[in-house]
Amino acid sequence: MSSAATLRLLSDLKSIKQEPPEGCSASPVSEDNLFVWNATVFGPDETPWEGGVFSLRIIFSDSYPDKPPRVRFTSEVYHPNVYSDGTLCMDIIQDQWSPCHNICTILTSIQSLLCDPNPASPANPEAAQQYQNDRQSFNKKVRRCAQRSVEGF
Repeated sequence: MSSAATLRLLSDLKSIKQEPPEGCSASPVSEDNLFVWNATVFGPDETPWEGGVFSLRIIFSDSYPDKPPRVRFTSEVYHPNVYSDGTLCMDIIQDQWSPCHNICTILTSIQSLLCDPNPASPANPEAAQQYQNDRQSFNKKVRRCAQRSVEGF
């Protein structure tokens, strides 16, 4: 286990406990393993996502923060930039990764992505097409996801 990764994860944990981003939370799944976290992103107000509580699993490697974590929704999400298995297509956890990002910036970016998808780089082509061509139907499907997301809580 990399001590640099452990130190950084402890720093990230301290940051999110002291100043959690609005509408987001995250912590390690267990005290024994700092490298696997559960996270929650609340659907932003006044959007089709409003009222939704979306769960994620974040897996950090020994190479963190030099390499991004793997991030995946564990709750159902209908979004142009989310693959069917919940994996995100998002630049800051892929080709635009920088060690200056941390758990707080990742979660804030995910919450922002919910409201501002990038249909030009779709992980879900059906959702991207619907987002661009039939926003009303897209929003209706998102509302159903948001409502179902709270049924498990």
